[in-house]
Amino acid sequence: MMTRLVIIGAGMATGRLLDHLMADAPDDFQVTLFNAEPRGTYNRLMLSPVLSGEKTYEDIVTHDDAWYNDHHVTCRFGERVLSIDPKAKIVWGEQGAVPYDKVVIATGSVPFIIPLPGHDLPGVIAYRDLEDTAKMIEFSQIPDAKAVVIGGGVLGLEAAAGMAARGIKVTVIHKASHLMNRQLDAVAGGLLKKDIEARGITVLCDVDSQAILAGPDGNVRALQLSDGTELPCDLLVMAVGIRPNVALAKDAGMTVNMGVKVDDMMRSSVDDVFALGECIEHDGAVFGLVAPLFDQAKVLAQTLMGCPARFVQKQVATKLKVTGCDLFSAGDFTDATGREIIVLNDPIQGAYKRLVIQGSQLIGAVLYGDTRDGAWFQSHILAQTDISALRDQLIFGPAFETDIAALPQCAIGGMPVRAAVAQEHPVALKGAA
Repeated sequence: MMTRLVIIGAGMATGRLLDHLMADAPDDFQVTLFNAEPRGTYNRLMLSPVLSGEKTYEDIVTHDDAWYNDHHVTCRFGERVLSIDPKAKIVWGEQGAVPYDKVVIATGSVPFIIPLPGHDLPGVIAYRDLEDTAKMIEFSQIPDAKAVVIGGGVLGLEAAAGMAARGIKVTVIHKASHLMNRQLDAVAGGLLKKDIEARGITVLCDVDSQAILAGPDGNVRALQLSDGTELPCDLLVMAVGIRPNVALAKDAGMTVNMGVKVDDMMRSSVDDVFALGECIEHDGAVFGLVAPLFDQAKVLAQTLMGCPARFVQKQVATKLKVTGCDLFSAGDFTDATGREIIVLNDPIQGAYKRLVIQGSQLIGAVLYGDTRDGAWFQSHILAQTDISALRDQLIFGPAFETDIAALPQCAIGGMPVRAAVAQEHPVALKGAA
């Protein structure tokens, strides 16, 4: 007998879960898929290229109507789930009830809206989904349109760059002293600011918001900063973080903290109710990047098929999807007692690298401009490699992985080979925190 599986939410984690189930057990599940959005799964990572005009919505669809039809998935798109009754094992949607054997909560997250005076004015939006993207694209049709983005993190900068590409005059404000302060150090943040400003975007760091002001028509007209400065705008975009969407799970009696609490097998506190994606909390952590969501989907697919699997958290690298702004960040890049910092700053080549070493291990890396070695550095961070033998040339990446001390003691033009290699890149600076 087929297992009646109800999935609530059709985000990227759900898309990957269905891929696994349909590949490995296509005849084992009778799937009903709810989604509040009137569509199936699309690649949210590619919303920025849609906003900038580099791609269309059709380009980023991962599961279209034909896919769901071919895999016999019953789709209830544009329909919100009102409640889950774990005792009766029924999911109640706006159009009626669906019985289940197992249910997956994949309700994602909701954008955090700063509760400033005027936060509910027309023209104030978040940047989270296709609808938000469509609003910004429509807004770009207004002559001399002005927008303010609150938040200089990944989403805020992608929104700003996308709108600027469509001719909107954009100002980004950021409360911290430099952009992407959670992923970049001050130097890389400064380089990013320069590249963002080169696109005609105004960037204001170390400033805070006080109120959102309305115009005579009732729509937003300006953002007022804490010093009283007013930034005129016809559209205000908040990109200041997300919160797990836990309301449905909480109402159904599941254990909820920051997110829906799950164990290593993606099981909630209620029998036959599972959860994955941005709505969950696992071992004290919540998730906003795609890589761990895909890992969760693989584990949950195994769990649903009765195979042993466990979700293990991993460090994830950060990248920015703005053409021409190449950056990479992984691990812990902060200064701390006992850590050694290695920096390469090459303005001529437009390359900046910062590595953080603790003991004999690489624990963090920030790259800007030249990110080709990012995956190599991340592999050493994840594997907790003993990099003692690579220490002197680590900053130069895999091309210089050969231990300098192991090179033959011969000379070129009177200079020893070891010295020649060491002097080839004199921009490397070394120090201890």
